[in-house]
Amino acid sequence: MKDIQNLKDTRNVDIQKVGIKHLELPLIIQRKNKSNQIVYARARVNVSLPRDYKGTHMSRFVEVLAEWKNKNLLGVDIKGCLEKIICNLDARSGELQFKFNYFIDKEAPVTKMSAPMSYEASFEGRIDNGDYKFILGVCVPVTTLCPCSKEISENGAHNQRAFIKVKVSYDEKEQVWLEDLIDLIECCSSCPVYPLLKREDEKFVTEKAWNNPKFVEDVLRDVVVALRSHPVIKEFEVECEAFESIHNHSAWAFQHEIKN
Repeated sequence: MKDIQNLKDTRNVDIQKVGIKHLELPLIIQRKNKSNQIVYARARVNVSLPRDYKGTHMSRFVEVLAEWKNKNLLGVDIKGCLEKIICNLDARSGELQFKFNYFIDKEAPVTKMSAPMSYEASFEGRIDNGDYKFILGVCVPVTTLCPCSKEISENGAHNQRAFIKVKVSYDEKEQVWLEDLIDLIECCSSCPVYPLLKREDEKFVTEKAWNNPKFVEDVLRDVVVALRSHPVIKEFEVECEAFESIHNHSAWAFQHEIKN
């Protein structure tokens, strides 16, 4: 059958990224405790396309991803998947991203009652002319309590749920576990949030936030300091957004750093 994609194109345009997105598939993720978790993932994958080719072969993306869904993945393992996609499509560069919800059984602070807590996470790999970069991402919900509100009010202070989004990059020979990254982030908030709280727990988290007020700037700086001192992480991106309870807008802060 005639292969239209391989016909020569004469418009002299190299395409930087072409591929597929919103592909849904199950993945097997390795956990820190050596067990596995099956997650529902949304994939985005793309490669470069030289100017001489009319189109890429979309089916080949799915073929490779269907094979890789049966492997027990650490984040850095997506290098092999991406290398095969690039090879099959005769490309020089490519990107692969999996977004998924990762569940951790989390204990309440006082009663120690446990329930699953969901975190939005992502694995992303990039290859450009043979150079590989892996990016681990996670979005962690937390509580923040406003220091200014606490200072000026005779009774109470406004608090809100905030989201801390972190992306980190490190050498493929190393490993950063999602569990550890989430713990690092939660420690930088006024107080973590929990999936299950009894009255004793609610008292604890309310008082903990009261005793630990933080602006989004405070949260961001604390996360940055922690990531700067991490022995494995080489590059990071931090975003903190507080959904203000007394404003119709969010407070927001962002930082990107490459460590020397």
